[in-house]
Amino acid sequence: MNSPKPAPATKRLIAVVDDELDILELIQLHLSRAGFAVKSFAAARPLLRYLEKQLPDLLVLDLMLPDGDGLDICQALKRDVRTRALPILILTAKGDKPEIVLGLEFGADDYMVKPFSPPELVARVRAVLRRSLSAGPEEKGIIRVGDMLVIDPGRHSAVVGGQPVILTSTEFSILLILSRNPGWVFSRERILDTLWGDEKAVIDRTIDVHIRHLREKLGPAGSLIKNIRGVGYKIEP
Repeated sequence: MNSPKPAPATKRLIAVVDDELDILELIQLHLSRAGFAVKSFAAARPLLRYLEKQLPDLLVLDLMLPDGDGLDICQALKRDVRTRALPILILTAKGDKPEIVLGLEFGADDYMVKPFSPPELVARVRAVLRRSLSAGPEEKGIIRVGDMLVIDPGRHSAVVGGQPVILTSTEFSILLILSRNPGWVFSRERILDTLWGDEKAVIDRTIDVHIRHLREKLGPAGSLIKNIRGVGYKIEP
């Protein structure tokens, strides 16, 4: 008697919005081949209607859409309590650093500049998803930094003075890197390597933007994160 086959694991759902149909089809093809479920949109309005009913595991967001500005959409999603934890990877035809930094400040987790390599896009999607997934059993220990900051890796939560703080997956990952090694100084390059590894193709200022956002969200506990001029960052009570 043959043993029953195990049920297939649920595929991670990636929503993609881009008004260039050839690019949309290219992204869908490569993400599907990589084992993801993909929902594609050629404009902002259909995407936003879809998000009202279902949240994907990650959103690949083009900035230049016919019926909306991608940066405005990113900012709106991050302000909404229902969608603010949604990981966002921005696609942009412009390689201008100010636009990229603005996207990160609005809460995006990563970005890619067109034209891009489809395999790299798949790798970056995987990297962002890894940071956004719930921590494994080995990461469940509560971390306390000083009297104000409490971090629960297993629940992907940070609490300051008894109040929960909503962080993006990248911000939370940076906080974990620093808080697990209090007093140790991490260079920007080391943080980039830890978060992106071989998949990184980002500017150093990316880390500065995430750190600034992190400090702002942590409020009074933000001062725990120290900038060591010319070296990097550390956290200490």
